[in-house]
Amino acid sequence: MYVCICTRVRESEIRTAISAGACDEFDVADACGAGTGCGSCVERIRGLLQASEVSLAQAS
Repeated sequence: MYVCICTRVRESEIRTAISAGACDEFDVADACGAGTGCGSCVERIRGLLQASEVSLAQAS
């Protein structure tokens, strides 16, 4: 599923960026370009980042 329509970035690409160390929406933008167009996807990107943090906290 596309998260960022402007740059055609899928959720899987954002998850990959997060797994590679992206800590905020700016890191994600640098890694894959998501969030650099109209900005309507930034909240979804933040949600994916937050979900990743919760998963990491539960794993430890």
